[in-house]
Amino acid sequence: MIQYQELSSLEQDLGIPAKTLYALSNSLNRHYRKVRLPKKTGGCRELSVPDDRLKAVQRRITDVLLIHMPVSRYATAYRFGCSPLGNAVSHVGKQLVLKLDILRFFDSIRYSDVKDLAFPARIYSEQNRILLSMLCYYKDSLPQGAPSSPAISNLILYPFDERVGRWCRERRITYTRYCDDLTFSGEFPPEEVIAFVRRELKKQGFLLNHQKTRIQRQGQRQTVTGIVVNETPNLPREYRRKLRQELYYCQTLGVTAHLQKVAPGTSEKAYLTRLLGMVNYALGCRPNDETLLQGRHWLRQALQQQ
Repeated sequence: MIQYQELSSLEQDLGIPAKTLYALSNSLNRHYRKVRLPKKTGGCRELSVPDDRLKAVQRRITDVLLIHMPVSRYATAYRFGCSPLGNAVSHVGKQLVLKLDILRFFDSIRYSDVKDLAFPARIYSEQNRILLSMLCYYKDSLPQGAPSSPAISNLILYPFDERVGRWCRERRITYTRYCDDLTFSGEFPPEEVIAFVRRELKKQGFLLNHQKTRIQRQGQRQTVTGIVVNETPNLPREYRRKLRQELYYCQTLGVTAHLQKVAPGTSEKAYLTRLLGMVNYALGCRPNDETLLQGRHWLRQALQQQ
């Protein structure tokens, strides 16, 4: 592992002058803006999004530094080759599927954990640890709109994933984590798993979102990261119908008119970006779906015009 004890070595590998790094870290308020994205369940989620200058630095930190840090095998999001489908496949055909959710995951990540787990003292000098942590952290939370945040979130939960994975392996329970979605499958008493996970999360300053706890048994529809896993992985019919409907209205009525009806106040670019993400997600399960392929092509063109 490369050591970054000197600021000059960090400056050289990132390809960014130290004065630029310090200037950005000392004026973060000027480099973030708030963006509202519509949720699938209704309402909006507000994200802190960096401007192009800060975003470019965060990408360099991710691509040059964070990429070399170990990620747990149980983490199935924000890694090359991983997808919601890949996460779901592990849980196909199981007797019981238990789904848990971490409450306000990114907002609950502490600056001290970013410094200790993403930029540890065994690799970085104290000066560099503080600088890098400041560049990736904002107003008491890990900003969801920053390109460095997904990779950092996996590093933050590495100790948790390994402890939970080992515990589950001993009990023949399948465990995966997709961002803040924790999934367990097999034959086991769900209350025992919930109690264990609650204790382990508390050690790292997180809480369970009990409103999103789901226990799904055989005979019920079992879904993991939005994919039905009872027999073979597939998207729920209503998800496909809603997605095709949104694409149809955007293409026939126009994005502006459609947004005025379903999500007034939301920026067109933010909405189209979210819709493109939904289409790409659906294509992960249905790669030859002609309607989705055409929709993706149309969305990419629409985004280029924004």
